[in-house]
Amino acid sequence: MKNDDPGMVLFENFLIRRYFDEKKEKWYFSVVDVVRALIQQGDFQTARKYWNKLKERLVKEGSEVVTNCHRLPMLAADGKMRETDAADVETLLRLIQSVPSPKAEPIKLWLAKVGYERMQEMSDPEKSIGRARKNWEKLGRTKEWIQRRMMGQETRNKLTDYWSGHGVKEGKEFAILTDIIHEEWAEIGVKEHKNLKGLKRQNLRDHMTEAELLFTALAEMSSRQIAEVDKADGLVENKDAGKKGGVIARNAKKELEKRTGKKVVSGNNYLGDEERNKRLES
Repeated sequence: MKNDDPGMVLFENFLIRRYFDEKKEKWYFSVVDVVRALIQQGDFQTARKYWNKLKERLVKEGSEVVTNCHRLPMLAADGKMRETDAADVETLLRLIQSVPSPKAEPIKLWLAKVGYERMQEMSDPEKSIGRARKNWEKLGRTKEWIQRRMMGQETRNKLTDYWSGHGVKEGKEFAILTDIIHEEWAEIGVKEHKNLKGLKRQNLRDHMTEAELLFTALAEMSSRQIAEVDKADGLVENKDAGKKGGVIARNAKKELEKRTGKKVVSGNNYLGDEERNKRLES
């Protein structure tokens, strides 16, 4: 049985809804749907009641599984988008341990396959770097572009490490700061930049030009260094550091544009390379 809906994925005879978070770049799956597959009940209401009681027990036990679940919009039986409890692969793997079911191991293997590469990278970051380099090479990126992309990722990691240690919450607050820095240097937000390049779920940085990568890295490096000097703590203070860091990169961008007569921010992307690669592999 084939399922072509990106918002659904099939485990045996059970359709499991999923949601892709573009900012975190990861899939979240409907907890009720996974529970329904575990208890082998086709009735959604039975699975929902089971999950509600399981939630109560987990909360009493002090488990972090429930707090790691998110309310995300997914297609309901009535055809409308409704918020439902959802969790990423790592959280679901822990949740499954609380459900006695003969399907526990098969669904663990299924989920592990979904998140296999991510789990490998968590235990061995070198694999993430190597895999990324090979993927970019396959897509025809130049050595210079790959070097800029990897340098930019290292700069990004140092910035997010600072945020994590200074009162900024991963997820929504990271996204807010990222957009502030981006809008300051690029003079358009992340979403507008993606739209300019005709991107949907693709990673914006994977479609940046070398110049865009360099100015993104300059803005994020400047933001971190300013935050360190100012001892910025929390979202508000890091917003200020991000604006200042972004302005430094914007001024440098304007100088280059004045000298070359060319805009740095562009609609150029690598979508054509990706499509050609898909056809070669098919």
